[in-house]
Order: sequence, then C-alpha cells, then structure tokens
Amino acid sequence: MPIIRKMLNLLRLAALAVALTLSAQVAQAQMSPAQRGEIEGIIKDYLLKNPEVLRDALIELEKRSKSEEAERRDAALKELAPKIFNSQHQVVVGNPKGKIELVEFLDYNCGFCRRAMNDLITLIKRNPDLRVVIKEFPVLGPKSVEAAQVAAALHAQFDGPKYWAFHQRMMLARGQIGRQEAMAAAKASGADMTRLEIDLASANVREGIGEVMQIADALNLTGTPSYILGDEIIVGAVGAEQIQGKIDNIRKCGKTAC
Repeated sequence: MPIIRKMLNLLRLAALAVALTLSAQVAQAQMSPAQRGEIEGIIKDYLLKNPEVLRDALIELEKRSKSEEAERRDAALKELAPKIFNSQHQVVVGNPKGKIELVEFLDYNCGFCRRAMNDLITLIKRNPDLRVVIKEFPVLGPKSVEAAQVAAALHAQFDGPKYWAFHQRMMLARGQIGRQEAMAAAKASGADMTRLEIDLASANVREGIGEVMQIADALNLTGTPSYILGDEIIVGAVGAEQIQGKIDNIRKCGKTAC
C-alpha cells in the first residue's frame, strides 16, 4: 500500500505540473519569447537549487491522503456498523453479550491468520467480556472461497461454541483448505452433512460472503488478518499483547489509545 500511495502521489504531482504548464501556455500567448525564456529559466533554476520543494510537496500530499483515508474509514465504520457488528450472516464467539467487541476478517488459507489463531484464543481466555465477530474474507483464491462457503453454511446449524470448535479445527489444519477439507472438518465437528449440503446451495451463503466483501471494500481492507476494535482498524497479525493493550485502553478511557 505505501508503494501504491507514492505512485498515486507522483501521478497527482504530475497532474498538477500539467495543469501549471497549461496555465503557463495560456499566459505565454501574451509574452514575448524573451519573457517566456526568462520565466522558465527562473523556475528551473529555483527547482534545481531547492529540490526539497518537491519533497515537501509530496510529504504534505501524503499527509493529506492519509487524513482523507482516515476520514473515509471513520465514515464507513459508522455507516456499516450494523453489518459489521450485528449482521445476520456472522458468527459470534467468546462472550456473545461482551461489552468489548473485536471483529476479525480472515482467510482459512492465510498463514498469518493461522498463526494469529493462538492470539485469539489467548484474548478470549483473558477477557471474559470480549465479544468476537468472525468474518470470512476469502482473498487467497478459489479454495479459500470454497472453505468460506462451507463455514458460512454452517452458520445455520452451529451456535457460538460449536462453531468455535469447527473454526479452531479449520485454522489449526495444515496445507490448503478447500471444500473437501472444510466438509471433513464440519463432519468431524458434528455437523448434519445433509443439511449442510442444502445450506451450501442457499442464497444466504452468497449474501453473507458478499456482505463481507462489501465491508472490506468500503474500509479498504486488502489482506488478512484484519481487525476492528473500537473505532480502530488493525491490519496484520500484530500479536495478542498489542491487541490486549488496546483492549485495556478501551476499559480505561473508551478508546484504543488513551
């Protein structure tokens, strides 16, 4: 993302330069060749002697881009809050009535998500008031989509504790997980396989995964794991201790950073 932002900034700067050039061309129509040459020489000489001007412009543009992105995310978080925290398509683990809410966007074939599974187990054990919302976010290819579809279909017959057992089985598995592996995990977790096959074909599964994709797009989430805690978006497997610190801050001052 930093590289993409820099490229966008350069493009914006280039667009500004083009606009200035066009403005200059209009002005040039009223200038003599000597006047035009003098002005162009002054600008070139100034930029060569003060290249930090361009650097400072890029830094300022980066600051504004980050500020605008943060404002867009905050607005999207407020607008999509019902779908983020209380969607009919989601599964809640931990304490369903917990006052502190943590949302995780994950892909069952994401190695970082699998490593972060132990962090989530630790956080739930440490925080009896933690409500965890699981969002299947299959971004790593067809097998990930298949696994997410099976998991989404299980929402219809598994409550929090049963789904949590299935979820751990999936996250702690080795190798790529697709439909076959996910169905085996569901069977081992006690699922009604006939009902699961029926639920897999329902529109509810497609709608649930589509809803997560819509939320992720609005929040500009591109990778897994990603979390929402309070009004903060946390990207990456940052570890249990860092998330715990933010949870502690919420208890102290109502925000992830006091």
